Amino acid sequence: MTIDNKLISYLEDLSYLSLADDEKVRLTGDLEEILNYMARLKELDTENVSERSHPFDNVNAFRDDEVMASFDRQLILRNAPVEEAGMFSSPQTVGE
Repeated sequence: MTIDNKLISYLEDLSYLSLADDEKVRLTGDLEEILNYMARLKELDTENVSERSHPFDNVNAFRDDEVMASFDRQLILRNAPVEEAGMFSSPQTVGE
């Protein structure tokens, strides 16, 4: 892939950025360097390497969901300026 002014302008439009000329030159060099590095990675022999989504063997240690006692609803609703149907009631803040 060639990094040229046309591509830089396209990326500028996509990202809603306006770059100065010196920034465009620097970005061109940075993108070429990144793409060259990616090309080097393609040269690696990964034939016998298993696919992984993470470099570590750790697995998520989620706890089981358990129903637990919570705060007393009536105690909490005592703090409500207005209560309606067992819930806090507030004025509408967003129009229809």
